[in-house]
Amino acid sequence: MEGLFALLAVYWVWCLVLYILLIIANWKIFEKAGEPGWASLIPFYNLYVQYKIAWGNGLLFLLLLIPIVNVVISIIYEVKLAHAFGKSGGFAVGLIFLPNIFQLILGFDSSQYYGPQ
Repeated sequence: MEGLFALLAVYWVWCLVLYILLIIANWKIFEKAGEPGWASLIPFYNLYVQYKIAWGNGLLFLLLLIPIVNVVISIIYEVKLAHAFGKSGGFAVGLIFLPNIFQLILGFDSSQYYGPQ
């Protein structure tokens, strides 16, 4: 039983470290795009800013409220986000299927923000 608790504790510490790294990566992504980093911490407002970074119009995040359309819009968002930072379609596929890893890459690499395409 103690081994299970130890394993659970390690799991929670790993999740906490990953969560903190993702917060820092999103903060850096926002700052690269010329937006305030603290905006990545506020629910719904961070979606508005993310869509403003990728699409140029932040209000398009409201399309996420429509069932089935939200899946298509999310995929298009990831492609536009990759292109906004000068990344290829392969990077966009990575953002779609492994978003946490590729957000870390986008936040910590030396890519520049070119704006919505």
